[in-house]
Amino acid sequence: MADIKTRQNEGSVEGFLNGVENQQRRSDGYAVLELMKRITKLAPKMWGDAIIGFGSYHYKYDSGREGDMPLIGFSPRKQNMTLYITRDFEDSDQLFARLGKHKTSVACLYINKLSDVDPAVLEEILARSFNHTRNRQEG
Repeated sequence: MADIKTRQNEGSVEGFLNGVENQQRRSDGYAVLELMKRITKLAPKMWGDAIIGFGSYHYKYDSGREGDMPLIGFSPRKQNMTLYITRDFEDSDQLFARLGKHKTSVACLYINKLSDVDPAVLEEILARSFNHTRNRQEG
């Protein structure tokens, strides 16, 4: 089985964000950092070399693959701001419909720039995703 590269480490969150070349993406990254700190009340940690995460949970698939991931996290990637979330919470479809310009995948929310989305709706999505994942882990 392949080694999991996305592990929590002691890398510098600020150093990583300061290294983001695109000024808009760097600024949005700092804004998302503050938003997630406020929502989670946890200290951010680097996961791998490009993800900033908050908290952690252990997963195990039926295939036997298992590991740890942040409860919520993000990465200011070149093509977009990638937010690592769950969509399993109640009324998620209605919230995403009101968010603004975005794309999603199974566990990611992709935003070109924060000004493309409603900040109050984004905050609600992040809070509900974090709480849902945390409660599921504790349950």
